[in-house]
Amino acid sequence: MSQLRCGAIDEYGRLQPFQGACALSHATFGRWLLALLCGMQGIGTLAIDLNRTHATNPVWLRHARFHLVWQAISYALLSVLEVALILAPGSFQEQRFYLAAILAVIPMLSCLAAALSCKFYGGALSDPSGIQPARVRLFSSEFHVDMNVAAEVLALTMLCLIVAFYRC
Repeated sequence: MSQLRCGAIDEYGRLQPFQGACALSHATFGRWLLALLCGMQGIGTLAIDLNRTHATNPVWLRHARFHLVWQAISYALLSVLEVALILAPGSFQEQRFYLAAILAVIPMLSCLAAALSCKFYGGALSDPSGIQPARVRLFSSEFHVDMNVAAEVLALTMLCLIVAFYRC
């Protein structure tokens, strides 16, 4: 298994280990990265959804707010389970890593599926009282990028990179 070494690069571009150099396997570092991503996913969901633009927005129907809080708490508890699976000592660490990665991708894919199917159920990616899409100019064209979709695509990309890093 390859190791990450702690040290400094000398004038010849070589890694010179610190005294008492630490070695960290890709698997260990990958577990910590995945735990960080999962924790951010749970905390981010609570921070984004339990505020004035969502759960406490008086314009939203009360039953819709109930479902939103239910979903936010479910995702936060799921992230706690994911972090526990990743960081708990014991056997089956590799299997627990992949299980946590699978559990972490479920909210990401469900968000993208909901975004792609908005036309079928009359949904929208944002409300007038919420965060509006970002305007991005590329050459002579202007695009509107929904921040929910952008965040989920970024998180999905990070998850793929973490799993690839773990495997090397």
